Amino acid sequence: MADRDDISALVYRYAELLDGGDLDGVTDLFADATWRSAATGAVLTTREQVRAVYENVILYDGVPRTRHLMDNLIIDLVEGADEATGRCYYTVLQGGEPGTPIAPILAGRYVDRYRRGPDGWQFADREFHVHLTGDLSRHFRG
Repeated sequence: MADRDDISALVYRYAELLDGGDLDGVTDLFADATWRSAATGAVLTTREQVRAVYENVILYDGVPRTRHLMDNLIIDLVEGADEATGRCYYTVLQGGEPGTPIAPILAGRYVDRYRRGPDGWQFADREFHVHLTGDLSRHFRG
């Protein structure tokens, strides 16, 4: 169970870092991974390429005012193995200025591969699938 718990923590750490505005921390999660978009076919392989994506996240006083809700996490692994796969759904809620309503802006699925490294489990690959899109104007530039 320790491997599953460690991988789950890695998956949830992504949401925690992004919602906290730690874009360098998010980028670091993919330092040795590929980052792929199912919608565009983009495959990013360097830290700089991944960081450029997160430069488009709009921050308000250092945070994006979002909550990434991750659910239905399924991890496929053989205990003791150094590689695993997983997938989960995500829903992104966007907050606004005080008094404005919270709105769902994005929902989809992450399909991941994980690798055990010297410092524990890390991402080897993440493919982003977007299934539903709302108003992204307060979340992304461009």
